[in-house]
Amino acid sequence: MNTDAGTLILIGERLCLDFANTAGWHNGDNPNEWLINYEKLLAWSRHAEILNTSQEKALLEKARRHSDQAEKALEEAIELREAIFRLFRSIATGKKTDTFDLAILNKYFTKANYFAEIIPRDGEFALTFQRGEDQLNCMLHPIVKSAIDLLLSGKLNRVKLCEGDPCGWLFFDSSRNKSRRWCTMADCGNRAKARRFYHRKK
Repeated sequence: MNTDAGTLILIGERLCLDFANTAGWHNGDNPNEWLINYEKLLAWSRHAEILNTSQEKALLEKARRHSDQAEKALEEAIELREAIFRLFRSIATGKKTDTFDLAILNKYFTKANYFAEIIPRDGEFALTFQRGEDQLNCMLHPIVKSAIDLLLSGKLNRVKLCEGDPCGWLFFDSSRNKSRRWCTMADCGNRAKARRFYHRKK
C-alpha cells in the first residue's frame, strides 16, 4: 500500500472516513503516522480535493511564515482525526461511543460553523467554508461537516472497519447487500485469502 499522504488510496467513500485513514495499522498498538508534517496534511487535502493547487501553495507559503501556527494546525488535525477514528470505529464495532470524542468533534464543529456560509450555486444553494479558506486549519472544516453529516445520516449501519486486523481503515459500505469486508481486496483481502490458502495446505 502506498504510504505517502498525498497519494493514499481513498477507499472510505466519505471524506471523514478517508481522513481517519491517514494512519496505517490504525487499529493496532503502533499505528503508522502519515501526516508527519503540515506539508503532508496539505498534500492529502489536495489529493482529497478539499484544496486546489493554488490554495495548497498559498497555505504552504503562509505556513513557512508562521511555522508555529502550522504546527498547531497539524496538532488540531491529528486530534480531530483520532476522535473521528474512535467514534466511527465504535459505531462500526457496535460499541458505545465516548463522550470525550463527541466533545472534540463538537469543538471543531463550533469552529467550522464560524466560517460557514450559504451561497447560491447552479440554481440551488450550498454550504461552503470559503470565508475561512486562508486559515491554516481550513481543511478541517469540510471534514467536520462530513463527520456530522454521516452521524446524522441514518446510515451508520453501513460504516465498517476493515476485517484485516490491525488495519483499522474505515469505510462506508455502499454495496447493495452490505457485504464489503475489506479496505481493498488488493491489500487486506488478498492477505486474508493467502492466510486461508496457507492453513488449508498446512
